[in-house]
Amino acid sequence: MHSILVLCQILGLVSLSRQANVPSAFTQPASNAVDHIDPMIGNGGDSPNGSGGMIPSTAPPFAMTRWVAQTRQNYVSVTPYNITDTSIHGFQGTHQPAIWMGESGQVVIVPGGGEVQGVFEKRGMSFSHDDEVVTASYYSVKMDVNGGGSIHAEQSASSRVGHLRFSFDNVTSPYVLLEATRASVMGSDDPQNVTYPVGDIEILPVTREITGRNPERQDFIIGPNPAPNFAGYFVARFSEPFASFGIITGDTDEAGHLFASGRNLSGYAKFDKNVKQVDVRVGVSFISVEQARWNLDNEIPDGTALEQTAKNTRTAWAEKLDRIQIEVCSTLMSKTRTVITTLDMMTQCIKVSTHADSLIAEAVLKGVTGFDYELAYEAVHKDATVPPKDDWTISYFDREENVGYEVRAGLSSVYRTNGWVASDIHSEAASRTLDYAYDDHAVGTLASLLNKSADAEFFLARSVSAPFTIFNNDTGFMEARNANGSWAGQDAGWTEGDMWAYTFDVVQDLEGLIEHKGGNASFVQFLDEHFDGGHNDQTNEPSHHIPYLYSLAGAASKTQERVREVSQINYNASINGLSGNEDCGQMSAWYIFSALGFYPVNPLSGEYVVGTPFFDKVTIDLPGVSNPLIISSDGAGTNPYVSSLQVNGRSVQVPVITHNEIAKGGDINFVMNNTPQTWASQTLVDTDAANSIASARSQQDLRRDEL
Repeated sequence: MHSILVLCQILGLVSLSRQANVPSAFTQPASNAVDHIDPMIGNGGDSPNGSGGMIPSTAPPFAMTRWVAQTRQNYVSVTPYNITDTSIHGFQGTHQPAIWMGESGQVVIVPGGGEVQGVFEKRGMSFSHDDEVVTASYYSVKMDVNGGGSIHAEQSASSRVGHLRFSFDNVTSPYVLLEATRASVMGSDDPQNVTYPVGDIEILPVTREITGRNPERQDFIIGPNPAPNFAGYFVARFSEPFASFGIITGDTDEAGHLFASGRNLSGYAKFDKNVKQVDVRVGVSFISVEQARWNLDNEIPDGTALEQTAKNTRTAWAEKLDRIQIEVCSTLMSKTRTVITTLDMMTQCIKVSTHADSLIAEAVLKGVTGFDYELAYEAVHKDATVPPKDDWTISYFDREENVGYEVRAGLSSVYRTNGWVASDIHSEAASRTLDYAYDDHAVGTLASLLNKSADAEFFLARSVSAPFTIFNNDTGFMEARNANGSWAGQDAGWTEGDMWAYTFDVVQDLEGLIEHKGGNASFVQFLDEHFDGGHNDQTNEPSHHIPYLYSLAGAASKTQERVREVSQINYNASINGLSGNEDCGQMSAWYIFSALGFYPVNPLSGEYVVGTPFFDKVTIDLPGVSNPLIISSDGAGTNPYVSSLQVNGRSVQVPVITHNEIAKGGDINFVMNNTPQTWASQTLVDTDAANSIASARSQQDLRRDEL
């Protein structure tokens, strides 16, 4: 599932400058929440790790294809639009889910005038951000045509169809070109590593269509299967008849040709000089041209105005975003990033290992249906028991080429027997060890839910024993080990992190971790050293849960301080508003949970660790339930500390909320203060609270019995 979480304007940072000039026809239905979406947040600068790497696209939520003005050729670590650029080279139907992942099967549509330009560098048209309208459901821009005149481009989209309208002003010989294939750059380290996919283009003047096939799949060499049949297909249908047409291969213009296969391939249609406006809808598919045409006819049928398409897309956004109402200082403001549903409350698939295991187990734990549980278990069990090919000899370093699917590299070499992944055999061995242990926890949890008791016992036991095979008692840190058991060094074996971040990565057994660190007081001191020493890195996933660990060691007020500190330093409403690259939504997901006042440190526990809410009141209309979830915390904007907490009338003495308490709506009531409080300062809880939590946890057992 592509996560397309959008970081919206919040609190005093609200700026509607990009929406101020939206034509009234594109502001329906009315939605204050949708008005506050700024797709440009996180797109600033040339460094994806420093700005978010967001793609400011136009599409409904969770669309298969998103449409974006193309200012540069995209590949791994380069997005198709960057706010620092000054020319637009087309409008791209992109399938790039995150900046660190490459493009695949895309289509680019390019308006122009005069001599047809198929080469990227030659077709650029200058523009000003002052002439842009940027929203989630509608985008427009005015561009200067190299041959004279200007083009006003507008776009919206459904999930599988892009809808564009080009208005030509004083343009000689207007045309629209569709790019089927281009030079494909593989990998971010070597821009000279280029292949040339061979695709197809066909022009159908009678039906006013241009169709095509694009087999590009960047970075295909990192997998064992080149997917020879993979392709993206498209059908573009125009509102105006073709005055002439042709095909361009590289720099060669073959006027009048109807079909071609090849590299650097585009097809174009020219229009009569009196044509002032061209409407084009582009259906896309990963199956066939016929399926792309079916998508076009069914999602945006003939006769649909661009205004109607944009209204439909805006309605889809409003349906999600209007589910959350936020109140600040007694003023109602419909501002948020995305609706939170049970399905969304799942950990992201990140880093090494097989974290889809966690997604599946959590879905079952939280009652998500609609898939075959037994088949899912067969898959996660295979992950945990079947090593990859040549497991003893392949390193599986990041983006290693022409090797098999790594799944759990190192499973057979040492992990299965001794409990750790060997650093002298495999890359990222320490991170793998900890991640494999968590995924064993996921497999064991799923086995328990499905009454597979023997498997549950085995995997749950391995999940709590494996992490501490790499805990170095002499240093107090996790450390990679070699096959013979020797320590590999404190800098070896990490994935986008270090020993500081990963020593805290035992979310399935935090009690065991605290014990290894000498108890609560020592653990809290270790956390202080982590933050005060500048080791916390919110720009990447391994650090995201760490601020919440104070709460589990009897220092809830310190969690509250750190969460506010992290949010203020790493998030704002500017183009540089995300301190790290978005990685399919994890930066925004952290902020959403934190703003609500709780966070799923261990998603498979069915619990959320309490932090500090950011707003006075949040009302969430959860799908499929009759009652809203209401989070009240008067004065939260200026008072970061929690004095007391009630959930559905229960006085909460430990900083934990269970999923079952809030999944069907309810009331969460925080009492806030401006000084640190003793609430939840002890890990021991009174009998009533303990019984309440135990009762909620027992719902997991009931869920297993139901299955």
